[in-house]
Amino acid sequence: MKIKKKTVYQETIDKGYSRRDFMKLAAMMTAYMGLQSSAIGSVAKALETKARPTVIWLHFQECTGCTESFIKTAHPLVADVLLETVSLDYTETLMAASGEGAEKALHHSLQENYGNYILLVEGAVPVGKDGVYCTIGGRKATDILEEAAKGAQAVITWGSCAANGGVQAAYPNPTGSQPIKKLVSGKPIIQVPGCPPIGEVMAGIVTQFIVFGKVPELDSIGRPKAFYARRVHDTCYRRPYFDAGLFVETFDDVNAKQGYCLYKVGCKGPTTYNACATTKWNEGVSYPIQSGHGCLGCSEAGFWDVPFYERLSKFPGTGIESTADKIGAIAAVGAGLGVAAHSIATYVRKSKIVKDHIKDGDLDN
Repeated sequence: MKIKKKTVYQETIDKGYSRRDFMKLAAMMTAYMGLQSSAIGSVAKALETKARPTVIWLHFQECTGCTESFIKTAHPLVADVLLETVSLDYTETLMAASGEGAEKALHHSLQENYGNYILLVEGAVPVGKDGVYCTIGGRKATDILEEAAKGAQAVITWGSCAANGGVQAAYPNPTGSQPIKKLVSGKPIIQVPGCPPIGEVMAGIVTQFIVFGKVPELDSIGRPKAFYARRVHDTCYRRPYFDAGLFVETFDDVNAKQGYCLYKVGCKGPTTYNACATTKWNEGVSYPIQSGHGCLGCSEAGFWDVPFYERLSKFPGTGIESTADKIGAIAAVGAGLGVAAHSIATYVRKSKIVKDHIKDGDLDN
């Protein structure tokens, strides 16, 4: 007999939370999905009536940083309820079972929920030497992924390892590390890159499935637009310094203490799409650039093969392909020309006033 699954609301109440706490959860989930506050009622209703989705979470070539990011989300109620949602059926790092018991739980869930579960994958999959570089329970990662993806409703790739191959895919990629998108086909794949992704971003994407039961709106390479539609550069609080041509030259110079733009010391914010500058980390306290270190571009493919502290030579986004030096020079010249133009205009205007007064006989000379 198949046991009827509880809704998120029932799970919240069973854990001792109040109705008020539940509505706070609905509000946070609404915010995570990037929806307006007017949608809180609809989200709450979905959480009251829809059964929690079955989730399988696999780990391959990775450091478990994505799991750490998710379980350390700043909101305890979200972590308590939402984490229970994703760890209900199978997740190697968080589940209590191990060994044969864990493998039995996986196969039971795959069969029982075929076609109706979400597959979360953390880590890349090595294909070199016929996949022997990563084995779990005596099975190659390639075989486990193929079996688990076959009956999945959708696949979510957690972090840059699963989305882009990871640091282990850096040149010369000795294990033949591959991102999930190159090994799975015929399924919706949601890319959630980052090293690791922000916990609240991860929670928002899982919430999307709980509430709407469908894939969120994605960009051209499969990333959720709610979190990856804008460059870090576009929402960075240091952007005005960039536009003014004011840059940190070295990490210990006076400009760094003034909070100037970190572009010249290698910041990859102008070419990186992520929500770091808006969602931030540790309950919205900060993010790398705010802490004084340039963006490494960890959510972009191949970031591990780009020198971290080497400045970008050029990038799009200002109407033309420009270097920061040119932008700064143009800003400086523009300011100089503006002052000169103002002085000339003022002189011409005052000269005209004086001549008019002389013509009217108001002045003797």
